[in-house]
Amino acid sequence: MQSFRTELENPIVERDILELERKIALFREGKIDEEKFRSLRLARGVYGQRQQGVQMIRIKLPYGRATSAQLRRICKVSEEYSTGRLHITTRQDIQIHYVSLDRTPQLWAELEKDDVTLREACGNTVRNVTASETAGIDPKEPFDVTPYADATFRYFLRNPICQEMGRKFKMAFSSSDEDTGLAYMHDLGFIPKLKDVNGQQVRGFKVLLGGGLGSQPRHGDLITEFLETDQLIPFIEAVLRIFDRHGERARRNKARMKFLVKEIGIEAFLELVENEKKALPFQSFPLDFENQDTPALPNPPTVQAEGELGLDFELWKLTNMLPQKQEGYVSIGVRVPLGDFYLDQARPLADLVEKYAAGEIRFTLRQNILVRDVRADLIPFFYQELKKINLALGGYNSLGDITACPGTDTCNLGIASSTGIASELEKVIQNEYPHLLKNRELVIKISGCMNACGQHNMAHIGFQGMSMKAGKTVIPALQVLLGGGNMGDGNGRFADKVTKIPSRRGPQALRLLIDDFEKNAKGLDFLSYYDLQGQMYFYELLKELADASTVTEADSVDWGHQEAYEVAVGVGECAGVVIDLVATLLLEALEKLDLGQESLENRAWADSIYHHYAGLINAAKALLLSEDISTNSYANIISLFDEKFIQTGKINLGSSFAEVVYQINQNEPSEEFAKAYAKQAMEVYGLLKKYREEEVEA
Repeated sequence: MQSFRTELENPIVERDILELERKIALFREGKIDEEKFRSLRLARGVYGQRQQGVQMIRIKLPYGRATSAQLRRICKVSEEYSTGRLHITTRQDIQIHYVSLDRTPQLWAELEKDDVTLREACGNTVRNVTASETAGIDPKEPFDVTPYADATFRYFLRNPICQEMGRKFKMAFSSSDEDTGLAYMHDLGFIPKLKDVNGQQVRGFKVLLGGGLGSQPRHGDLITEFLETDQLIPFIEAVLRIFDRHGERARRNKARMKFLVKEIGIEAFLELVENEKKALPFQSFPLDFENQDTPALPNPPTVQAEGELGLDFELWKLTNMLPQKQEGYVSIGVRVPLGDFYLDQARPLADLVEKYAAGEIRFTLRQNILVRDVRADLIPFFYQELKKINLALGGYNSLGDITACPGTDTCNLGIASSTGIASELEKVIQNEYPHLLKNRELVIKISGCMNACGQHNMAHIGFQGMSMKAGKTVIPALQVLLGGGNMGDGNGRFADKVTKIPSRRGPQALRLLIDDFEKNAKGLDFLSYYDLQGQMYFYELLKELADASTVTEADSVDWGHQEAYEVAVGVGECAGVVIDLVATLLLEALEKLDLGQESLENRAWADSIYHHYAGLINAAKALLLSEDISTNSYANIISLFDEKFIQTGKINLGSSFAEVVYQINQNEPSEEFAKAYAKQAMEVYGLLKKYREEEVEA
């Protein structure tokens, strides 16, 4: 590990990586519980996969941006530590697979040489901050949201308030009212707006809170039509503090923000947010990006295409060339089937955009790549160069460009193959409905389970992997969902579950749906046609395919497989499930208090206060656990600790535990309060630790 100390310039990152290596060693020695270790590694982008003994690594790329240097670095890491396949996720990350756990610290150190992180890519943290891939070039945008998304990412990375929440937390920025960032289905979603104030154009955001997908999709609540940009960071921080304190921690399937908002109501939630503002380190956090210098557009040498390009080129231009607000420049959509591409494509692409475009790409929410700032006269050249590396497929963001999660390929939670059926459906469209490769009004999305990583329940046509019984045989199946879609400006709709069919009948289901739509819609768009006919009409249309009595032996083999189907669902790690041990919790409490002391020395008053607060909560939870008392939120821990330990006289703090802890949201984060709170927290921890030691000795 000496190389980390000498090669990494950032001491914070260096310590992170050394800490991961230390915890891996403790885990190997049996000194850290497996479930607790899982929580730690997930928050560092290390995710268990379906295959035993190897890990999936999620590389965090805020708003999907990767420079040429970063893309080359990712290629180098994938070549050395993984299989050379790069997978684009629906949240603009890159995943690589089959990585040895023991090599993850070195892998992380390699990535950080080009400012690429794994930190908080998984686990119960603030996940990747996503944004419309067209942000900054969108002709319809009021302003570029990219720097605001970047500021949000940087402020909350390693922030003590969001390291071990009850569940993950997702944020998205859209570039315009078209809401291509899908603000409505995130924990927090932001849509840029301009407002006239005293004759001046002021920037702000429309804000939606509490959205999500999964088995119970929920549309985000409209919080405000206009939040000024200086209030963006304070508002997010207050929301996260409330989610961290009151969010469910015992029942994983009820632990997302959407359930907390549903349980206590949006008005009560916002009241808690308002009451939290006094404790924030910033009442205003100015983000003045209006006067930034606009980056110079690339002006590479002119390169002529070689020979005639033919009809394929003309068709490709129709679907893969996007206008930019910058005159004389366009963006090129690179369609990446199922989000998988390889080193012999990625490296030439990095060179191409460095020499002839802006030196960066954006990974998209539909698992594709957007090359930006291409001078219009270079379009034929780019087509030829992309064709050489098999990245010149037409139909970018069209019906034939299907989104799918990895499903049973690598994911523990996969029930049926999402990539297998996606490939088959793309073949159906390509071969039988080629005219629809220009159709951008119809969207197909597929997930391998109900968690909706493939976003199936917000698509016009969605498929969810599941299983079904045919007699005594269990076969792979697909839930067919219809009628979801993005309506724009923070409005969306979720698809209805229509019927369940054997997976092998998925292509025929798609044919029936497309044929019916083309025959009977009479100019209506798909959602209007679906509303006109109604759910039962489509149930009847697909009813014959759902008949389990006609299942054949072929139906028992899932797409992309040769053997008969078996249900094999492992423990999912999407939520970072944790089974805490008393000793581990007390150790963690002390680690958080130590971080609080360190922040105190660095004069980071707000961070110090929050670290000490988290240390107190962990210590209290440890003692409750020692008495077999279950808890489900930080607020619940505080009240139960008072009930079981303070009110019974087992521990005397001179006040209630709640009075000690809740000073955090009753005081401004000043130097005086931070020092007083730290002193009190250390004293309380000492009393709790002493009580535990006496109990163990007794």
